Amino acid sequence: MLGRKQVLHYTTFPFAFLSVMAAKTTNIARILSRSNSANVFLKNDRVQHALAYAQEVYGDEIHRTGMTIFEHALGVLEYLMPFEPDEDAVIASILHHVVFKNGVTLVGLEEEFGATVRSLVSGVHLLSSITLEQKRNSIDDLRLMMLSVSEDVRTILISLCDHAYILNHTETMSSSEARMLAGDALRLYAPVAARLGIYSLKHELERCAFPICYSSDAERITEQLQLVHEQTGDFLKEAAAHLRQYLMTHNIGVRIEHREKEPYSIFRKMTFKGLSSIRDVYDLFAVRIITDSPEDCYSSLGLIHQVGRPLSNRFKDYIAFPKPNGYQSLHTTLVQLPDVPEDTAVEAQVRTHKMHREAQYGIAAHWSYKEFGATQRAMEQTQLKKMLSMQESVQKESGEATLVDHIFVLTPRGDIVELPEGATPLDFAFQVHTDLGLSFRSAKVNGAIVALDHELENGDVIEVLKYRTPKPSPQWMQMLKMSSSRSKLKRHLYAQRRNEFVAKGREMLNQELAKRSIPPLDTDLTLLKVYDDGVLSFARREDLLMKVGQKSQSATSLFPHIAALRGYAIIKTHPRRTVSRQQRKDAVVEVEGGVPMPIRFAKCCKPNSSTKGDIIGIINREGEVMVHRATCHMQKNANPERKINIWWKK
Repeated sequence: MLGRKQVLHYTTFPFAFLSVMAAKTTNIARILSRSNSANVFLKNDRVQHALAYAQEVYGDEIHRTGMTIFEHALGVLEYLMPFEPDEDAVIASILHHVVFKNGVTLVGLEEEFGATVRSLVSGVHLLSSITLEQKRNSIDDLRLMMLSVSEDVRTILISLCDHAYILNHTETMSSSEARMLAGDALRLYAPVAARLGIYSLKHELERCAFPICYSSDAERITEQLQLVHEQTGDFLKEAAAHLRQYLMTHNIGVRIEHREKEPYSIFRKMTFKGLSSIRDVYDLFAVRIITDSPEDCYSSLGLIHQVGRPLSNRFKDYIAFPKPNGYQSLHTTLVQLPDVPEDTAVEAQVRTHKMHREAQYGIAAHWSYKEFGATQRAMEQTQLKKMLSMQESVQKESGEATLVDHIFVLTPRGDIVELPEGATPLDFAFQVHTDLGLSFRSAKVNGAIVALDHELENGDVIEVLKYRTPKPSPQWMQMLKMSSSRSKLKRHLYAQRRNEFVAKGREMLNQELAKRSIPPLDTDLTLLKVYDDGVLSFARREDLLMKVGQKSQSATSLFPHIAALRGYAIIKTHPRRTVSRQQRKDAVVEVEGGVPMPIRFAKCCKPNSSTKGDIIGIINREGEVMVHRATCHMQKNANPERKINIWWKK
């Protein structure tokens, strides 16, 4: 096990120590140089100590990517640097693989580098073990795990960088392992990065994972993109320069970038929209107009609408209605722009410099550890948890649940309703109020009647028309995208068929009783009266049967909870046990409902001394019927709900 004395001596090394290490891993000097140029104030002695500690612990052990673990850790650190991490985050990134290697413990790590580094390394280690080794967890389980370690956004950020770096180095992995890692990236990591607004990592994860998971589709889209380039040429650079010059002449200082839509985003849109050609994707090409102020954003929007012709229903104002992850921008789609082929549409995204940085780095863009104290960090942690906890799994057509982004829509009165992307007017109605959803007749979106499965977009105004009385249809289950909406509809449909399910449940339970030679349920469902040591009303007894009829609970699962059948089960479990004289006496007593419950005679009034006179039964906690004389003073103090009618056999 590494001791303090074995490691601390490295901190006295001059910077030449880094030069020696750089000869083996040339990334170190470059990474430290990047960190300094990024205005990250690192204490060189502490970082050098972490590098020496990592080198000692990792040794020459090989990572799954084929490089040494030490080289991998430095690569992850390089991915982290654009986010301007603080010193603890840098050290945690270097040491995120040291746990349980060569005797290193979390306690020892805390002694060397402090509680914050221990917490970060522990969180990253936990996320890695859950998502990469226990791959059968559901997406919801993984999201909950992220929530459990999200006290610090740096934990998730380092995990995202780690996964992105691994996906860039899958050459030495088996194809099955690479596909599994890529699948995790597309189904969990990239959506979570998008949810946090970290689009730079989202795009990097998708860029690397898409060809691994969908090689033929990636090849097909690449071929179509090459064909488009041959037909249109490289026009975006000239178009961007023309727009910049035009806006400058109107006294608006801008920086303009241009981009082509990522292949995986193209694939998803073509799949979801049922498109066969990428030329049908309206936002295949885009320019980003970056200005100094929100006022300049709206001015620029008006001006570019004069240069090109905007397409209807393609405008989105994410400045007035930001996404939950903080993303802000104006989106519009234009055709007939100068220097752009006539039949080609270009999406324009207009935003400020601050909005642009937050679009790249999301919540991490303003995570300033060096400038703010505990109060600011607590606010950011609350924001992070809110972002992740609001995320809802939406069922896609393929049947696979995945994390999606959220949109904001409006009621006719201007109230804002938050929904997941892909939600329908039906989802909107159920989220406003369950009764509105159940009474849904039709909906108007922005003044026009739309289909029930119409996909809502950010900023839509929805008006719901309803029936006087609820008329829900089971077919709505296929149109609702939100699990909460489906649950509300399911509960109502089940309630409407209550009598049917109760009858079905009675039949199923009677079948199980018959197998055990137990009389069927009577009209009062007396057998179910005492359940989990409590007395159920008749309606609650029917509720149990309804669950059985719905097949949400099996008939046999009720047995351990029913007092009478628990006692019956004890007798059946020990068929060879000698029956006492006291138990043989039950042959002379009959119980209400004809249920063969075990009988015990009370010692206080000794009712078994004579088979004459009225008697009464009291069900005890073991499910046995205690027989008392009707005149016994002990039974008068018993809970009336536990009393049951019994009589002497004739």
